[in-house]
Amino acid sequence: MAKTGERKAQILQTLASMLEAPKAERVTTALLAARLDVSEAALYRHFASKAQMFEGLIEFIEQTLFTLVNRIQAEEPDAMKQIESTVATLLGFAQKNPGMTRVLTGDALAIEDERLQARVNQLLDRLEASIRQSARLALAAGRLPADWDANAYATTLVAYVIGCWHLYAKSGFKRSPTEGWPEHWRVFSA
Repeated sequence: MAKTGERKAQILQTLASMLEAPKAERVTTALLAARLDVSEAALYRHFASKAQMFEGLIEFIEQTLFTLVNRIQAEEPDAMKQIESTVATLLGFAQKNPGMTRVLTGDALAIEDERLQARVNQLLDRLEASIRQSARLALAAGRLPADWDANAYATTLVAYVIGCWHLYAKSGFKRSPTEGWPEHWRVFSA
């Protein structure tokens, strides 16, 4: 018999894998329970609601991305390389986690509790703030044109990332979010 923590992780992994289907139907607790071969009541012993299950996925995304971004900022002294690595990490995370990409784009949350989308928006705001911090350092070091605005630059990069995520999800996970990244980075770092 699986321990509570293991069962919660198994539920979240199964939910994420169900979201990876290119034309995924709405994930219901009945479908999730059937995939896990448990009753819906068993799901509710671990999560109070389906929204709480999605919150678990968002927490995983948050912890993973911010662990990576914080490591980049702590270990890479060059601000432009921080930005490049951060954006590449965000694109790479999506490629490795298609189901999570549907959460990040809001696609999987469209008919769920609106506070989930607010939580994803907050995560995106925090990522933008991290990029903005690196952009300010790059400006101060003369690595970006002096007349550029760090806020606008960070917003543009986050919009680019979200666009790549959307293209990936809308293509049925066929169009890689990292497609063309080296060429695109040359434009962003000009």
